[in-house]
Amino acid sequence: MSKIQNSLIRKSTIAAAALAITGICAGMLPAQSINNNMKAQLKRYVKQGTEVRFEGYLTGYSYWDNTPPGSAAIARPVLRQQAGGTGTYNDPITIAVGHAIRGGHQTLDFPPGTRFYIERLRKYAIVEDVCGDGYQPQNGPCYTGKNGRPWLDIYIGGKNSSVRETEQCMYRLTGMQPIRMNPRRGYPVTRGEISESGCQVFGPVG
Repeated sequence: MSKIQNSLIRKSTIAAAALAITGICAGMLPAQSINNNMKAQLKRYVKQGTEVRFEGYLTGYSYWDNTPPGSAAIARPVLRQQAGGTGTYNDPITIAVGHAIRGGHQTLDFPPGTRFYIERLRKYAIVEDVCGDGYQPQNGPCYTGKNGRPWLDIYIGGKNSSVRETEQCMYRLTGMQPIRMNPRRGYPVTRGEISESGCQVFGPVG
């Protein structure tokens, strides 16, 4: 489980250039409050299986600042029982999304198994975890979003790296990103755990 609140202050200091939102097949998705139209549209596209490109706020969490710390535990296993993945279509990396708990019922912003393609990381990802702790995670930043954009938190690994190295990696990738939901196969991929493969960041995919 992603422990994003504990690192929100340090992550929010990372400046990122705003990137234009461009829809694929589904049309334009203008930046709006994450609690109404944009979130509703994205949920509809999940159900339809339509590929769509939108701007989202990406952060990272590691083996060391996971919940519990020093583990790869995840809340909603789909392809595996622990966070992992190399970023290919068939082996996407675990990603955590915001969630709400109301009346004892948990609802994720995106259903477990939803796939994304993170263009600047050249990685496919899959929802297998939640971002935000406590009894009311809907009051936290992962659920409310960042500047009207959805907040996604990707697992970078780091078991074989130092805490400092994983923190530097998370700093590097944090920011607004062009993201594709329900992506097709065949996008460029740099295979490997994010931390182990050098935490590389690229330009958007055309």
